[in-house]
Amino acid sequence: MSRPRVQIVDYRLGNLFSIQQACEHCGLDAFVSGSAEDLDTVDGIVLPGVGAYGNAMDHLRDLRLVEPLQSAAADGKPLLGICLGMQLLFDSSEEFGDHAGLGLISGRIRRIPDQTIDGRTLRVPNVGWNRISFVPHNAANPFLEGISDGQHMYFVHSYCAVDVPEDDQLTTTQYGQFQYCSAVRRGNILGCQFHPEKSAQKGLRLYQNWAKSLTSASNVGAQQGQSSGSC
Repeated sequence: MSRPRVQIVDYRLGNLFSIQQACEHCGLDAFVSGSAEDLDTVDGIVLPGVGAYGNAMDHLRDLRLVEPLQSAAADGKPLLGICLGMQLLFDSSEEFGDHAGLGLISGRIRRIPDQTIDGRTLRVPNVGWNRISFVPHNAANPFLEGISDGQHMYFVHSYCAVDVPEDDQLTTTQYGQFQYCSAVRRGNILGCQFHPEKSAQKGLRLYQNWAKSLTSASNVGAQQGQSSGSC
């Protein structure tokens, strides 16, 4: 049985190698490419990202990837956004100005507010381990299988998603007194603010769950193709 083929989108911003290694470890045939044409040939797409939102959207436009990514998502192609890649899924960001995003999920990106608690100023960016809490009505989502409510994941970010419809939220995270959406899903679109590839075995479990969904979809597609060919 062939492994699901996954494109890790190279738009000049992202920890591409570690994500590729994680995907390969979880049984995916993953490759790095900035080609829009490749999006049509794969079973799934990973949109990574580290850096500034505006620069990321500029690079996607320069590489003529914006509309192909939007079309692939609209056609039902599984799409996983990680860290900045998750943020790009939303409508807009306030990071260093006002920037339009891919508009695949409702919501906006704002800076984590400055907070002082018991005389201690919380650091922004938020770098390190923090808990994810399941949104109750999505707690049984297959992408969270094998991951505990309250599990620690590894974060590196100064901005986060707010105003996200509750139906689309998988997990939230509390930083001081501020709560934000840390994982999101709408249909074929999945995103996480944390870095699964840097979050030990439970982080890899999310990749495994995503790989399992791609394998199931690939098998269904293959069976349908065989059935139509035999008619």
